Amino acid sequence: MAVKIRLKRMGKIRTPFYRIVVADSRTKRDGRVIEEIGTYNPKADPSIITVDGERAQYWLGVGAQPTEAVAALLKITGDIGGNNTMKFAEEKRSKEDIFQDALKDLHSEPKADATTKKAAAKKAEPKVEEPKAEEAPVEEAKAEEPAATEAPAEDAKA
Repeated sequence: MAVKIRLKRMGKIRTPFYRIVVADSRTKRDGRVIEEIGTYNPKADPSIITVDGERAQYWLGVGAQPTEAVAALLKITGDIGGNNTMKFAEEKRSKEDIFQDALKDLHSEPKADATTKKAAAKKAEPKVEEPKAEEAPVEEAKAEEPAATEAPAEDAKA
């Protein structure tokens, strides 16, 4: 029986996900397998490749033939050819760390009142003080009031 190490396609349309499997060469691409030894996700950035190196070495030792695609993946992981040339993604920050950083930024900002365009324009205008001018009209109004009350009395006499 000829045994091959090949890719078994999984996932949705346009989002492929592969399992690296050991299967009889006569079975279908996605048919029955002898053993699953890893996974490959080409859509992630960088691509995610996980391989059980011991099982891959065992199957290569007993004569299993890798397909071209699997041979390339095994070279990247270092299971064939020696050098591991895999690129690893940066670890994602946890949501709690991001939240704590945002709180620090919030508390470090200088506290200022929220201003609108109108409020900013009022602050920018120079303030002119004229309290003396306002007092004068008030006195004139008091002087005019008695004169106004006398006028209707004169009209009544006539």
